Amino acid sequence: MTAMPDTDASTTAAVDLRLARRVLEIEAAAITALLDRIDQRFVDAVITLDACAGRVIVTGMGKSGIISRKIAATLSSTGTPAFFLHPAEAVHGDLGVIQADDVVVALSHTGETTEILGLLETIKRVGARVICLTGAPDSTLAQAADVALDCQVRNEACPMNLVPTASTTAALALGDALAMTLLVKKGFCEDDFAGLHPGGGLGKRLLRVDRLMQTGEDLPTVLPKTPMTTVLREITDKRLGMTCVATADGRLAGVITDGDLRRRLAREDGIRDSTAGEVMSTTPHTIGPSALAAQALQLMEAHRITSLAVVDDRERLLGVLHLHDLWRTELF
Repeated sequence: MTAMPDTDASTTAAVDLRLARRVLEIEAAAITALLDRIDQRFVDAVITLDACAGRVIVTGMGKSGIISRKIAATLSSTGTPAFFLHPAEAVHGDLGVIQADDVVVALSHTGETTEILGLLETIKRVGARVICLTGAPDSTLAQAADVALDCQVRNEACPMNLVPTASTTAALALGDALAMTLLVKKGFCEDDFAGLHPGGGLGKRLLRVDRLMQTGEDLPTVLPKTPMTTVLREITDKRLGMTCVATADGRLAGVITDGDLRRRLAREDGIRDSTAGEVMSTTPHTIGPSALAAQALQLMEAHRITSLAVVDDRERLLGVLHLHDLWRTELF
């Protein structure tokens, strides 16, 4: 006997899906609506943040406080010193951290948050600048700020239009827009990012090649006139499945890999009577010492190779990066 479908469960699931999609539609619309508000006020905010000689202090209450913490963390991780200041704690002694050369970024959807407004007198007296992100452009906070950014939303994604949802999403997106624009303005690059993210997966992917490559006694290298018997011994001893061939003045002339040896043996038997210069590949794939580990991995995968010669801008051999070196960084 075939079981009848649970109509109530199916109906409930359909309602759940419609509601979830509606939430996403409302929040996406809230972000899209910001596009028309990226104007001179946004430019002024970026200029103010870029000119900040002190720290960027981000503050907000409740859900806005949570968004403030994320904005502060994003700014700090992209080269702009920033931290979160709880406004309620601030009026009980923590206001002392705000100095004249700081910029305060205040988040308040209504622009009338009591704890935030309570900071304004001290901030103005100290001489710090104020940027606000608010859903009420005519609010007290907006009027008091040096730069007021409008992130109002038509309605929240909450069915009761009460729970901060679309408004916090809009504020977060606007904060990201500020941080990313500031990042580019400051010339913040991958090397800078790597320096601020030494741990975790990001730090490992952003390690430079010169910190991973084999050098010195571990670097397999021979001269072009080196007999192949010696070349084979070098490849075996260094255990990288290859050797670099360098000129007397240290420039890379080519490489010899296990694959080169197999292909040569398939064509002829006189490989032991040859020299490194006669067997080597003269167009090896190379990489610079300042390249990132992730870039090296992409290059190896693209060309299906297991090692890269590391050279400087004058083609001088500096080291070898092997796939095993990248395994140790857990890039896979």
